[in-house]
Amino acid sequence: MTQNVTEDDEGKPIKHGNDKVGRVIDVEHGTAYVDPDPGITETVMSKLGWADRDEDTYPLQEASIETITDDEIRLSE
Repeated sequence: MTQNVTEDDEGKPIKHGNDKVGRVIDVEHGTAYVDPDPGITETVMSKLGWADRDEDTYPLQEASIETITDDEIRLSE
């Protein structure tokens, strides 16, 4: 099952099983961009909508998303 990513998902952690694999830094045109190792500054900035993508962010394929909750995005196993 795929779900649509929105700007409200910026700052959410990405989890695969029990492992945190990154955090949504930016959402543009329905694509989430993930930083696999965000620092505290990037995390706070993304939650405030102030973060920008850089060479360390990667697009998250919508087909990889299992669920989106208020607290996190879970990837398909």
